[in-house]
Amino acid sequence: MRSHYKFWPHRLPHAITPPATSLWDNLAVSAWRYPDKPALVFFGRAWSYAEVLQQAERLAAFLHGLGVGKGDRVVLNLQNCPQLVIAHFAILRANAVVVPVNPMNRSEELKHYITDPQAKVAITSADLAAGLARASDELPPGQGLAHLVVTQFTEAFDPQQAGKEAPPETWRDWLLTQHALPALQGGQVHAWAQALASPAPLPALQVGPGDLALLPYTSGTTGLPKGCMHTHASIMHNAVASGIWGNGTAENVTLAVVPMFHITGMVSVMHASLYIGATLVVMPRWDRDLAGRLISVRRVTHWTNIPTMVIDLLASPNFAQYDLSSLVNIGGGGAAMPQAVAQRLYEQFGLRYVEGYGLTETAAPSHTNPPDAPKQQCLGIPFMSTDARVIDPLTLQEMPQGEQGEIIIHGPEVFQGYWRQPEATARAFIELDGKRFFRSGDMGRIDEDGYFFMTDRLKRMINASGFKVWPAEVEALMFRHPAIQEACIIATKDSYRGESVKAVVVLRASHQGQVSGQDIIDWCREHMAVYKVPRVVQFVDALPKSGTGKVMWRALQEAEQAQSPPSS
Repeated sequence: MRSHYKFWPHRLPHAITPPATSLWDNLAVSAWRYPDKPALVFFGRAWSYAEVLQQAERLAAFLHGLGVGKGDRVVLNLQNCPQLVIAHFAILRANAVVVPVNPMNRSEELKHYITDPQAKVAITSADLAAGLARASDELPPGQGLAHLVVTQFTEAFDPQQAGKEAPPETWRDWLLTQHALPALQGGQVHAWAQALASPAPLPALQVGPGDLALLPYTSGTTGLPKGCMHTHASIMHNAVASGIWGNGTAENVTLAVVPMFHITGMVSVMHASLYIGATLVVMPRWDRDLAGRLISVRRVTHWTNIPTMVIDLLASPNFAQYDLSSLVNIGGGGAAMPQAVAQRLYEQFGLRYVEGYGLTETAAPSHTNPPDAPKQQCLGIPFMSTDARVIDPLTLQEMPQGEQGEIIIHGPEVFQGYWRQPEATARAFIELDGKRFFRSGDMGRIDEDGYFFMTDRLKRMINASGFKVWPAEVEALMFRHPAIQEACIIATKDSYRGESVKAVVVLRASHQGQVSGQDIIDWCREHMAVYKVPRVVQFVDALPKSGTGKVMWRALQEAEQAQSPPSS
């Protein structure tokens, strides 16, 4: 018996048998069961399951009429909104493959998401349409888009009816502006309303568990982003398992604020919720006070997030006005939740913050904490149906309990490989005990209870005079300093040690101007081994974050390498 099984949630199986159907069937079944129940809520407007299903079918018929067929890739470039959910399922219903794209990407980056998956059709919002059209127009003849479907945010809600759920004032120009549709060289641009009014017939549903459903892109340490080939089955497993793990029912009300173009928001939030017939309260971007109001007004029960969101909400000057009593399940990943924040959630609200771990290649969770026995700043235990190990990244031998190595993962949620990159796919997998394991590239260890802990990215280690410093460990320690709100550890050049440790720090508002870099260094000397102590501290107003809320440590590291002269 594996050591972590004694902490397994009571009454839950160790493995599941997911439905042998397509992801589309999940929406169709929920709409059949709960036709009038709200599937989506967006700035005060509720969308019933029947309405979402009908619009997805109409859009699928339109895509079919454009020539989209089985296995074709369709770019989906949208912020969180009802249209994203409708378009996502419409692409699946057209027997095609969703290529989700981060809306923060600009024209040069977008070119890769058109050419690599060989997409001819894209769906986007009016504020992003010009950039996507420009990216397509700049490609060589025959490589660009043939069709661009464009929606306006106001097609999803009436700002006059939003009330307490109205967008923040700073969002109003972005959300309410009616943008003109761009031109597309060698192609056609279609308005959302026009697409939904299409008289084209709905094609037969031809896809099943083994067919490609999703092609999300992941950026590695080198080269252009690679497409991760996920079938209906790999996404189905984690959608179903996520619902079960969180004791999900059709009465769940889920705050959908983590981006649904990202694998966590897409699988653990959108697909998991619609499979069980829950209600998604949709936020297009993070805003702490809007989140506080929505949790209060909509009686949100489940909230998957990035820890920085929780930190930000708790720091709101309006926090006392919000009612969080409806929350029964809160958790997330992407970064460790500071122990002090997790403790406050438990003491003030009785909520145990459940951290999880996964990658684009594993359809979000490959590990998660048991809801009733979570450990703080821990990846958790291997997810349902999953076998995970820790190996020496050089010898590929399994490491003893407690020793650091590379995390490898085997399970039904693991992707098939990288799109059109057989060599990268071959490097990403190893065989162990007759099983095919994915090499995560993340370093971790397993404790005596079978819980996994991250030590750091394989490529992020700092080598200071031969001592290996793992930034995530130093960051976790620095979070204990009462003045530090956020910290990111990077390497800085050092003529003597080769590399030294640098801390980029955001101070709490209450400590601005009261703490010096030397104060931080002195504190670190008292709380960690001397070789881990930052030699340099840089104060900033905010750390750069990705569209999913993760700290972009690579951007800080690259900037440091570009401008930092060797120090003595």
